[in-house]
Amino acid sequence: MSYISMNLVTMFYLIASVCFIQALKGLSSPSTARTGNAFGMCGMAIATITTVALIFKLQAQAATTGGLGFSLVLLGVVVGGGIGAFAAKKVEMTKMPELVAAMHSLIGLAAVCIAVAVVAEPWVFQITTPGVALPFGNRLELFIGTFVGAVTFSGSVIAFGKLSGKYKFRLFQGAPVSFPGQHMLNLGIAIALIALGLVFCFAPGVEPAWTPFIIMAVLAFLLGVLIIIPIGGADMPVVVSMLNSYSGWAAAGIGFSLNNSMLIIAGSLVGSSGAILSYIMCKAMNRSFFNVILGGFGGDPAAAAAGGAQEQRPVKSGSADDAAFIMSNAETVIIVPGYGLAVARAQHSLKELVEKLTHKGVIVKYAIHPVAGRMPGHMNVLLAEAEVPYDQVFEMEDINGEFGQTDVVLVLGANDVVNPAAKDPKSPIAGMPILEAYKAKSIIVNKRSMASGYAGLDNDLFYQANTMMVFGDAKKVIEAMVKAVD
Repeated sequence: MSYISMNLVTMFYLIASVCFIQALKGLSSPSTARTGNAFGMCGMAIATITTVALIFKLQAQAATTGGLGFSLVLLGVVVGGGIGAFAAKKVEMTKMPELVAAMHSLIGLAAVCIAVAVVAEPWVFQITTPGVALPFGNRLELFIGTFVGAVTFSGSVIAFGKLSGKYKFRLFQGAPVSFPGQHMLNLGIAIALIALGLVFCFAPGVEPAWTPFIIMAVLAFLLGVLIIIPIGGADMPVVVSMLNSYSGWAAAGIGFSLNNSMLIIAGSLVGSSGAILSYIMCKAMNRSFFNVILGGFGGDPAAAAAGGAQEQRPVKSGSADDAAFIMSNAETVIIVPGYGLAVARAQHSLKELVEKLTHKGVIVKYAIHPVAGRMPGHMNVLLAEAEVPYDQVFEMEDINGEFGQTDVVLVLGANDVVNPAAKDPKSPIAGMPILEAYKAKSIIVNKRSMASGYAGLDNDLFYQANTMMVFGDAKKVIEAMVKAVD
């Protein structure tokens, strides 16, 4: 009995692919992000249901009795979907980067597990028949899929630890971890991986070459750790997008092995979009894209420490009432949100403050740096959660020219993205594009303390004559500003 024809499978996979493409298109702008998410969810639902129906058909055609294959698939869908729904509902916005890294690790691990299953019993996946060796092309695909998947898994685990900041284990610390000969070790492992892969691909006989395959997988897991540990916390946004790209390529590689067009298309979309996003992030942080790919950019710890040495310089501080008075009497205000705003969950209070300032005739805009927060688009999502009008939110390249004519800039929990040190050729962040808040007539900075940002550098903006520091939790400070404006 035929439950679903292959023509229908192809058609539904094509519809799902179109949905994924529309999702990427929608996610390219905050104003269409919700629609993009809806397309993505519909596409994944169609792809999942079609795949489950296909598995049901294949098991029925095999006329097996007492098999648990389909039951295990349904169990996996229910359990995995339940865990995902619970995690997505409970996770805080500030913890979203960790959740993304964890999801990337699972995709990589799934790619490795599928590759192992294919190598062990290729006839189950209709690649060969019992007693026939795996073709060279399939072995090459399995090698690439296993390599990329293993690197994605272990690299994402390290990224998760660095982003969470909860673990004392040195590899999970935000500071770069480096040692003498690190790059040569990475190069040696990469050469060994290629050699083992060739041995696996060209191995004669029907039985798979398990020894080189297993050693290759273990070394790939190790390489994933080694290429992420030298990357510092300041560069984590790029790491998130880079691992996103890796997970996509891993899925695409396994799609070729399984002859699954949906996996190939979806994986390629994720891989290419992640690579493009990584390039954009590198450009925004003045980093080398190839150094990211090779895991070679974490900064020189010694240089970072030297650059981050806090100078004992006087700063001008004030209260929330002082800040509210200055903004109420301004004609234009630009707000620069940062990670401190996200931690305090102050976006709703901020929207209320903006509404009151706007009611008084003040023109208010938001300025967003591409790497503000802890992942690409973090601040855009945060403001969208508070239903901030999209026409008030501007990207760095669109608003930088306005800072010089702005009366007041309110910086909320941002640090490195407004640090004028980027203009100094001798600075560790020299050349990094920043929001040019330092050009405004008056600057108000809200932070808990004078602590440095992810880059570990002192911020010259805090010591300018036209800067006033307002210390305290962002939510409490903004709520006090709201009362003072009233």
